Amino acid sequence: MGIGSFATTTTAYKLLRVVPDERMVGTMLVGHSLPVVVQAFIFLVVVPVDPVVLASLIAVSVFGSWIGAGVATKLPRRPIQIGMGIGLLAAASFMLLSQLGLFPGGGIALTLAPEKLVVALVANFILGALLMLGIGSYAPSLILFSVLGMDPRAAFPIMMGSGAMMAMAGGLRFMQAGRFDTRAALGLTLGGIPGVLVAGLVVQSLPLTVLRWVVVFVVFYAGTMMLRLRAGVTGRLPSADRTEST
Repeated sequence: MGIGSFATTTTAYKLLRVVPDERMVGTMLVGHSLPVVVQAFIFLVVVPVDPVVLASLIAVSVFGSWIGAGVATKLPRRPIQIGMGIGLLAAASFMLLSQLGLFPGGGIALTLAPEKLVVALVANFILGALLMLGIGSYAPSLILFSVLGMDPRAAFPIMMGSGAMMAMAGGLRFMQAGRFDTRAALGLTLGGIPGVLVAGLVVQSLPLTVLRWVVVFVVFYAGTMMLRLRAGVTGRLPSADRTEST
């Protein structure tokens, strides 16, 4: 529906205090992987896009996520809090720009010229690495491809395909490091797959303006709260000490 899952999930986890800060990114990557794969499949079937551009952009984003996950899984709590706080504020800012109609309009191209593809490849690599800090890639990707002259509809398969593969690659490294919450990730998967199917195949249109304004507000709030936390603040309830990990 055009509302990213990383910012909203982080906000929910932060407000409800169900997942420790240092395990949030891993939990989201592991839990959202399969739903995003389903989402990517829907858009790949519905929207045509140059297969060479699609494959190359997905490949570099996966490489970026693999490199970024190797760093993120070793970071202590505070750098993760700062990265996620910045990511939340950036996501809220992009949502605000969208609500105000300030996003670039985009073009009509379904592919990218070689020089523009190089720019997109570099940007997708960076976005893949930043995703491992909980900084969502959908909004900046949509802006990037619109600026490069692509039809925004053609950008969706690229964003979803990249997101699916990045989440799977990064999630694997977080699983190996034990930096995720098993039960919370399972909940995201079990709820996310039918949610994606309902939104993509059943729901055609909804009055989302008010909902998006609410999301902007709560994500700004959560991002500010994340940045204000001290290194010693756990950001979880006592019951979270029972958090499971593989």
